[in-house]
Amino acid sequence: MQLKKKIVVVGGGFAGLNFVRNIDPNLFEVVLIDKLNHHQFQPLFYQVATSQLEPSSISFPLRHIFRKMPHVYIRLGNVERVDTSQKVVHTNIGDFTYDYFVLAMGCKTNFFGNNEIKKHAFTLKTTYEAITIRNHILQIFERIITASSDEKPSLLNMVIVGAGPTGVELAGSFAEIKKNILPRDYHRIDFSKFNIILVEGSKNTLNNMSQLAKDTSRLYLDKIGVEVITERYVKNYDGESLVLSDGTIIKTKTVIWSAGVIANSILGLPSETLGAGNRLKVDRYNRLQGFEDIFVLGDLALMPTPKYPNGHPQLANVAINQAKLLSKNIKNLLQNKSITEYEYRDLGSMATLSRNKAVVDLPFIHFKGFIAWMIWMFLHLMLILSVRNKMIIFINWAWAYFTKDTALRLILKDTSE
Repeated sequence: MQLKKKIVVVGGGFAGLNFVRNIDPNLFEVVLIDKLNHHQFQPLFYQVATSQLEPSSISFPLRHIFRKMPHVYIRLGNVERVDTSQKVVHTNIGDFTYDYFVLAMGCKTNFFGNNEIKKHAFTLKTTYEAITIRNHILQIFERIITASSDEKPSLLNMVIVGAGPTGVELAGSFAEIKKNILPRDYHRIDFSKFNIILVEGSKNTLNNMSQLAKDTSRLYLDKIGVEVITERYVKNYDGESLVLSDGTIIKTKTVIWSAGVIANSILGLPSETLGAGNRLKVDRYNRLQGFEDIFVLGDLALMPTPKYPNGHPQLANVAINQAKLLSKNIKNLLQNKSITEYEYRDLGSMATLSRNKAVVDLPFIHFKGFIAWMIWMFLHLMLILSVRNKMIIFINWAWAYFTKDTALRLILKDTSE
C-alpha cells in the first residue's frame, strides 16, 4: 500500500480551509497549523464590532469543521521558520516534516512604518479585535455620561481611517447605531454631537470600485451623517490627538485603522521570493518561485498574469478558487498528470453602507440601493459555513431590520482588578 504524502498547511482562513477541505484523503494526510482554533469570517467582523452579531456567529472551530476527516490533523501554534533543504517547518510546539508545504497565512494591518499609530489605533483583522472595539466603544459611551467638559470632545469623536469596504461599512453601521439605538440606551447624551469621521488618502470612498460605487457611497455617507475627509492622510496619532497631512488635529480617544494590509511573513525563504506588499512570488500554479514542493495561496500569493500584471486583488474569492484548484493540481502532480493554470474570474465586488443602502459592481452592471443591499446579504449568508450559523445570522438581521435594534451590547472584560 502506498504511503500517503504529507502536506503541512499554515493558516485556516479562506485559502487554507478550502484547500484542506478539497484535498484527496486517499492520497494525502494534512497537518493544519494556525494560531487560532477557529476559522473567522472576516467580511462580517465589522458587525461584531458594532454589536450587530455575536462572535460565535461568524467563528467556526477547526476541529468541528474537520471532525469527519481523520486524515486532517489540527495543531495550534506559531510557525517560526521553514528549513526548505530539510523540508521541516519549525514551530513553537515542535517540528513538522512535509512532502508539500502550503502557505496561506493571509495579511495583517499595514501601518506604513508608523509605530506610534500602531500602538494606539484599533485594528479589525480578528474576532478578538472586533470584540475589543465593541468593548471600547460601549465603555466610551459610559464614560461620556460622567466626563468633564474638557474630556467630552475627544470621547465624542470617532475616526475611521481608510474608506475601502471595511471603512465605509464600519462608518455606516456606527451611523445607524447612533441614530436608532444609542439615544434609547443613553437618554442623557446628546448624540447629535457624536461625530463619525472617515479619513481617506485618495479622492474617493471605495476608490477601487466603479464610479457609481464611489459617487453613491459618498452620497450615502453624507446622508447618514458621516463626515468624510478625502485626499488627506494620517501623519500621527498618540492616543489623544490625530494629526492629518494638512495639519488638522482631531481630538479623539477612538481611531480604527483600516487603511491597508501587508502580507504575513515566515523566516527561511529566499529574499528573492519576496514581492510588493511582502507577498510571495508564485507561478500560475501557485508554486513558490524556485520551488517544486512549496505553494502559496490567497492574499499571500503574488501571481502576475497578463490580466493582473501586479498580482490579483486580495479578495476571498481569489483565495477560495486558488485553494480549490491547487487541491486538484497537487493530486495531478502526484499522479504525473497535467495541471491547470489559475485564471481569476472577476465576479464583482460590493459594500453595504447602512439599512437599505449598498453598492454592487458586477462585471457587466453596477447598481445601488435596496436591491444591492439584499444581494449583499444573500451572498454573505451563502458564504457562511454552517446551516445553523446561517439561520442565526438571518434571524439577527431580520430582528434588527424590523425593530431597528439589537440586544448584543455587552461589555466583556475582567472585573477583578
